[in-house]
Amino acid sequence: MKQKIALAAFLALATPALAAEPVTIWRSPGCGCCDAYAEYLKAEGFEVTVIDDRNFDDRSVAADVPEQGLGCHLAMIGGYAVSGLVPAGIIERLLEERPDITGITLPGMPANAPGMAPEKTGTLKVYSFGPGGVGVYSDE
Repeated sequence: MKQKIALAAFLALATPALAAEPVTIWRSPGCGCCDAYAEYLKAEGFEVTVIDDRNFDDRSVAADVPEQGLGCHLAMIGGYAVSGLVPAGIIERLLEERPDITGITLPGMPANAPGMAPEKTGTLKVYSFGPGGVGVYSDE
């Protein structure tokens, strides 16, 4: 009995609870990298809903993503806007830290980002944005 309780406690601590948070992605219909990114997030344990939206860029601007920070889609998770192909580990860090920002963005479509490459290579610079302005959130 004690072993079952200990195992249950270990599994509760080891389970990535943050990844269970639902993600909604608005993307341009037929975007292959957005489909690949959604599959990547699902494989990382996120619950993902994809919505085709020809005006996702307008939705991104409405969500206060800086125009120079627009990615190839917009996601909402845990009350944050996430623009572009942001790696799951950085999203998990965002959800864990809960900073006072509107969201994060990986501008453009870097060739080494999730959804573009089989695996991340090199560094990706992710920016935060919100009432305090724009700054580097992660450079890994």
